[in-house]
This record gives sequence, C-alpha cells and structure tokens, in this order.
Amino acid sequence: MKKNNKTLKVIVYTLLIAYSLLTLLPFFWSILTSFKTTAEIAGGETIFPEIWSLSGYQTILESQYTRWVFNSIFVSLIVTVLNLIFNTMAGYAFARIQFRGRNMLFSLMLLLIMVPSQVTMIPLYIVISDLGLINTHMSLIFTTMINIAYIFMMRQFFINFPKDVEEAAAMDGLSKIGTFFRIVIPNARPALATQGIFVFMAIWNEFMKPLLFISSPDKYMLTQGLNALSKQFMNATAWDVIMAGALLSIIPIFILYIFLNKYFIQSNDQTTGVK
Repeated sequence: MKKNNKTLKVIVYTLLIAYSLLTLLPFFWSILTSFKTTAEIAGGETIFPEIWSLSGYQTILESQYTRWVFNSIFVSLIVTVLNLIFNTMAGYAFARIQFRGRNMLFSLMLLLIMVPSQVTMIPLYIVISDLGLINTHMSLIFTTMINIAYIFMMRQFFINFPKDVEEAAAMDGLSKIGTFFRIVIPNARPALATQGIFVFMAIWNEFMKPLLFISSPDKYMLTQGLNALSKQFMNATAWDVIMAGALLSIIPIFILYIFLNKYFIQSNDQTTGVK
C-alpha cells in the first residue's frame, strides 16, 4: 500500500513539475528575446542570444517609459486604496448592518456583474465627457474606484468573521465605527491583501479605459504607452522592444506580491489573525 502511495506521489509531482516548466517556457522565451537583436529574432534559428544586446531596453528607456510607469503607479495606488476603503466598508455593511432593502440592493449589485463592460463603454464615455474628465487620470480613478466583485468577496469574509469578537468589543465600550477600524480591519488583513493585489494588477494591466479616455502621450498609462511605442515599428515587429517593455512592466507586480505574499496565502483561512 505504501509503495503504491509513493508511486502515485512520484507521478503527481512529475506532472506538476512538467506543467510548471511548460508554464514558465513563454516567460523564459520573453527574457531571452529581450536580449536579442532584431535581425537575430527575425532569423529565429537560436534559442539563446548569440550577441547579448540591450538595444530593446535602451529604446524603452529613451522613450517616455518612466513617465508612463509613474502614471500607472500613481493611478493604480490611488484606485487600490479607494477600492480597499469603499469595497470593505460596503462589504461589512451588507454582512453586519440591518437596513431596509439590503438583500434587494445586494441582489441588484450582483446582477450588474453580469453586464459586459463593452455595453457600458459608450454611456461611460458620455458621463466622463459631461464631467469634463476626458484626458485626465481622474477619469480612470472615478470609473474604477469601486468593484462589485470585491464587495461580494469582503461580504463573504465578514459573514464568516466571528461575531463573538465584535460583541466582546462592544461590551468593552467600543462603538460600531471603533469596532470596525480597531478590531475588524486588523483581523481582515489577509482578505484586504488579496483584494489589494488583484485590484492593483487589474488597474496596472488595464488597456481599454486608458485607450478610451486618455489621448496625451505624457498622460499615457504603461500599457497604452507600450502599445504606442510598438506601433513605431510597423514594417518589422520589434520583439526585443516589446519583450523588454513587458518584462520591465511586471516588476512592480512582483514587488507587491513579495510584500503581501504571506497575507495572500492566509486568505483561505477566514479566521486567520483572530485572537
């Protein structure tokens, strides 16, 4: 029996390792391609660069890349903070506070998730235009500062959050607001970290809304700027430039994940941190 279990474990780990290598292969190709010359990429005869070139990175850094990175970080951080505040407060209200029409309002919000974003693009553009926010970063912040999916996620977290902790805080004289900020929020760090990672990634990788609202090159988000930069090479696709830009663009995501990794792993345990 033990021999069969050991064999099964070897098979499972072999399959997982093979799948991991298959998943990492495109990323590995991107790294190598970013160090090749355009002529070598066009030839496609070698996997590793024969001549290690930094021309792709040089082209990226000579553009407005640093400005685009700053714009993306600025917008992504503001949107992430606003989402953490509004989504968390709304989720707690739907989970703990009794008010008239709560269930109906929550059901209507869930129905909105089913509406494709493409359907709302034209009305959204009209609203943003009427507010005078076209070609400003406020247009991106205003249209992404709340997310119904994460309101639902936080509601589910707070439903499973032990009520005894809040009742004990109330007996100690804490108000509802005090209980929320001093007891509930510190114990909700895994859920907040998970939400923060996904919101930041979504805004960082957003392409359609910047393309819809932003027109000035100095206000481009990173995805929009890299797309505009790649269009300068219409006769021959500059894969070294594209791959260099793509690799540089994922560095902030890696840094964010490294700092929030332990909370992200804990997010499956709804009672983590409750003492």
